[in-house]
Amino acid sequence: MGASHCFLLPRGKTPTLLFSIDAIPISTSPEPRVSTRIVLSRVSVSKLFREKPRALRLEARATVTRIPETADSRVSEELRRETEESLQWRYVCSQVAAFASTSAGRAMCERGELPVGADREESERLLDQTAAAVLLPEPLDFSGVDDVSEIVRSAVAGELLTVRELCAVERSLRAAGRVFEQLNQVSGYSDRYSPLLCIFQDCDFLTELAQNIEFCVDCTLSIVLDRASKKLESIRMDRKVNMEKLDSLLKEVSIRVFQAGGIDSPLITKRRSRMCVGVKASHKSLLPGGIVLSSSSSGMTYFMEPRDAVDLNNMEVKLLSDEKAEEIAILGFLTSDIAGSEGEIKHLMNKIVELDLASARGAYSLWIHGMRPTFTRENENLSVDIEGIQHPVLLEPSLKRLKMVKSSETVEDSSEFPIGEPPVPLDIKIGHATKVVVISGPNTGGKTATMKTLGLASLMSKAGLFLPAKSTPSLPWFGQVLADIGDHQSLEHSLSTFSGHISRLRKIINVVSKESLVLVDEIGSGTDPSEGVALSTSILQYLCDRVGLAVVTTHYADLSRLKAVDSRFENAAMEFCTETLQPTYRILWGSTGSSNALSVAKSIGFDQKVLDHAQEWVEMLMPDKQKERQGLLYQSLLEERSRLEYQAKKAASVLSDVKKLYDEIHSEAEDLDRREVALKAKETQLIQQELKVVKSQMDSIVKNFENRLQNATPDQFNSIMREAEAAIASLVAAHTPTDDMFDGGTENQNSYVPQIGDKVYVKGLGGKLATVVEEPGEDGVTMVRYGKIKVRVKKNDMKLFQRTMKDMAVTTSRLIKGQEQKKYPRRPSMEVKENEEEASFGPAVRTSKNTVDLRGMRVEEASHHLQMAISGSRSRQVLFVVHGMGSGAVKASALNILRNHPRVAKFEEESPMNYGCTIAYIK
Repeated sequence: MGASHCFLLPRGKTPTLLFSIDAIPISTSPEPRVSTRIVLSRVSVSKLFREKPRALRLEARATVTRIPETADSRVSEELRRETEESLQWRYVCSQVAAFASTSAGRAMCERGELPVGADREESERLLDQTAAAVLLPEPLDFSGVDDVSEIVRSAVAGELLTVRELCAVERSLRAAGRVFEQLNQVSGYSDRYSPLLCIFQDCDFLTELAQNIEFCVDCTLSIVLDRASKKLESIRMDRKVNMEKLDSLLKEVSIRVFQAGGIDSPLITKRRSRMCVGVKASHKSLLPGGIVLSSSSSGMTYFMEPRDAVDLNNMEVKLLSDEKAEEIAILGFLTSDIAGSEGEIKHLMNKIVELDLASARGAYSLWIHGMRPTFTRENENLSVDIEGIQHPVLLEPSLKRLKMVKSSETVEDSSEFPIGEPPVPLDIKIGHATKVVVISGPNTGGKTATMKTLGLASLMSKAGLFLPAKSTPSLPWFGQVLADIGDHQSLEHSLSTFSGHISRLRKIINVVSKESLVLVDEIGSGTDPSEGVALSTSILQYLCDRVGLAVVTTHYADLSRLKAVDSRFENAAMEFCTETLQPTYRILWGSTGSSNALSVAKSIGFDQKVLDHAQEWVEMLMPDKQKERQGLLYQSLLEERSRLEYQAKKAASVLSDVKKLYDEIHSEAEDLDRREVALKAKETQLIQQELKVVKSQMDSIVKNFENRLQNATPDQFNSIMREAEAAIASLVAAHTPTDDMFDGGTENQNSYVPQIGDKVYVKGLGGKLATVVEEPGEDGVTMVRYGKIKVRVKKNDMKLFQRTMKDMAVTTSRLIKGQEQKKYPRRPSMEVKENEEEASFGPAVRTSKNTVDLRGMRVEEASHHLQMAISGSRSRQVLFVVHGMGSGAVKASALNILRNHPRVAKFEEESPMNYGCTIAYIK
C-alpha cells in the first residue's frame, strides 16, 4: 500500500482532517489491471457530544487519477477475456455458482470471476482449501450473510443508514462469527481443515459493533430502542405522559359534543400532525375558541382542535421532533462506527466470500467426482500427465442435475433433467521436452474438444478446482492461457476469417512467455494451403523457444512432419473407425491422423456420385498411392494397438486373481501362526499339570518313607529303602519316553525313510515342524502337513526331528495325549476307496475357489451343492467340504456322497487342525 499522511488544518470553526493516500494499486484479478491514485481531501468532522457522541457527519471528496495502461497490458487483458470465452470458462464458473451460499459468491461465479491463483503458491493454497472443503462432514451454514458492500460505501460517503441497513450489517457480522465457530467445532484437534481456518487469520469479527447495533435498534420491528440513549428514553417517557393527557382530554370533549348532538358518534383523529375531534359544521359553536384544522370532503364535518388541547398538541409536536432528532443522532453514531470500521468489515466479508467459494469448489469437485491436480516440476519425465479426463461442460448432462436450496442442500430431479451418456475420457500425456503438439484427424473427431479440455484443466487447477479425471492428474502451472479458437471474422473491422485468425496470432506472439499455454485451432487455415503450411511452420518454430507449451490442430499433413526434424515437436491423432465411418474421440499420441473428409461426407449422406468423382481426384493427386499405403499402415497400427490392449487387460485380470489367491494364503498363514501360539499355550498348561501330579506323587513317596523310618527297626531299614527306590523307579519309568519315540540319533539322514506320523523339519516351510501324512512314493516325494496346508516335498528337503532329554516336557504331554486317545479312540483320519490307485494331487491349500460351504443348509440342499461342486471340479483338484460341527446330519450325508461318488479318489475327515471340514481329492 502507498504512503498515507494525516494533517489537522484549521478551516473556520470546524477542524478539518486532510488524508492523502498515494499510488494504491486496486485490482481483484490475479493479473495486474489498473493502478489508481486516490486523494481524500477535507474530511470534515463534526461532533455532537452531549451525554455521549451522537453522530459523526462525514463529508468526503475524492479525486481519482488513473495511471495510463500500457499497450501490452491492454492486449493481455483482451486476450484473457477472449480465451476464457473460447474455453467456456464462464460456464464452468456458473456451474460452481450453483454450490455457492452467499449472494456475493454467486455473483462472482456468474460473472466468471472465480479467483485464479496469480502464482503457483496461491494456486496450491486454493487447492489446499478445496481439499479441506471436500472433507467437511457437513456444509457450512452461511445463512444471514448479506452483501453489505453498498451499505458500507454509503456510510463512508456520509449518508445516514436506516435501521434495516444497520440490521443487515449486524446480521452479517453475527453470521460471520457463527461460521467461524462452526468451522472451529468441525476442526476439533485435526489439522485437515487448517487451510480453511487460515482464511480467517487476522480477521476482526467486530463483536462490539454488532453488540452496539443490537443494543440500540430492534431488527424485528425496525425501530430505535428506548435504551439507545437516556435522552431518547426521557423524551419518549414525556411524550407518553403528554399523549395520555391529550387522549383523555379529547375523549372527554368528543363525548360532550356527541351528547350535545354535534356528531353522530365520538370521533378522535389527527390532522396536520395535531390531534383533534370531529364536529358537525352546524355545531361548531360547541367548541368555543377551537381551531378548525380541516374539514370533510362534503364540508359537513369540521375537524377542530379544542382550545385546551393546543398546548398539549404543541408539546406533542415538540417531543416528536426531539425524538426524531435523537433517533437520527443515534443512527448517525452507529453509521459513523460502521464508516470507521470500513476496512475491517470489507476484509471480513471478503474472507467470508473466500470461504464460501472454497466450500463451493469442494462441493463442485465432489459433484464431478474430481481428483486433485498437482503441478509438475522441471525434473519430471512428463510435463502433462492426465488420465481419463472428461470435458466438464460435456460432462454435465450425464450427471444427475441438482437444484440448490438453502444451506447447500441438494434435491434430485431426474424427471426434469434426464441423464445422458458421459463424454469419452481422454488421456493427455506430454513429455517435458515437448514444446509443440500437433493434433491431426478428421472433422468432428474431437481435436478442438481435446484442446479445450487441456485449457480448461489449466484454468481449473489454477483456480483450485479438482479435475474430472482418474488417479492424480499433473500439469504445469501456466501463468497465461492464450487461445485462438473459432472464427474471428468481423465485417465491422473489415477482417476476413484469415485476417482475424492472423491478427489474433500476432497478439498472442507479442505477449507469450515461458509460462504460457498457447492453444490454436486450425492454424494457418483460410488461405492457400502451401502458404498456410509455410506460415504455420514458421509460427510454431518461433513459439518453440518462447512458450511453455503450444497445442495446435491442423489438417496439414506437412506440419506433422516437423517432429522428424525437431524433437521438441510431438504428434497426436484423433482415432477414426473406418468400419462405422464414425470418430471414436480417442486420442493417439505419437500418431498422425488423416482428415477422412470423404468418409465423413459419406456418413452424413452425401451424394455417392459426387464422392466417387472426388475419390478419383484423390487418386490422381496422390502419386503412387502414398496416402493409401499410409492409411493401411495406420489401420494396421490401430489393430495392433487393440490387440495389445486386450492382452494387457487379460494380464491384469490374471494378476488380480493371483493377488487374491496370495491374500487368501497369507490370511491362512496368519491363522496358522495364531493356532500355533494357542497350541503351545495348551501344551504348556498340560505340562504344568503333569509336573504338579508328579511332584505330588514324589512328595507322597518321600513322606511315606519318612513315616515308616520313624517306626521301623534297623532290620527293616533295607526293605523300606528298597520299596521307596522301587516306587521312585516306577514313577520315573511311567514318565520316561519309550525308545520308539526317538528316531535314533546316529541314523544317517540319507538312509532315513519317512513314516506316517513322523515329525520333520521342512526346508520349504522356513524350518517349521510338519507331520508326515503319506508314505513316500517311487520318486521319493512325501506329503507333509503344516496346519491346514499340505505340500509334497522331497526326502532331501526334510529332516527328522531329533529329540533329546530337553524335550522331556513335550514328550510327557504327548504321552498324556496318547493315553487319552487310548481311552477315546478316533476314527481313521483318511479313507481310501478300494481298488483305487494313488494319484498325484496339487498342494492342499484352501481358497475361496476350491471350497464348498454347506453350513446352514438342509440335508437335501447340501447334498445337491456338494454334488454340483464335485462335478464342477477339475481333475487332480483338492476340494474342501465345510460341513460344520452341528447335529451331524449334513456331515453324515457329505461323507456318504464322498464314499460313493465315482470322481472322489479319497478323502480326509476333520482333524484337530481342521475342525468341521473334510478334504476330498478329485480324480
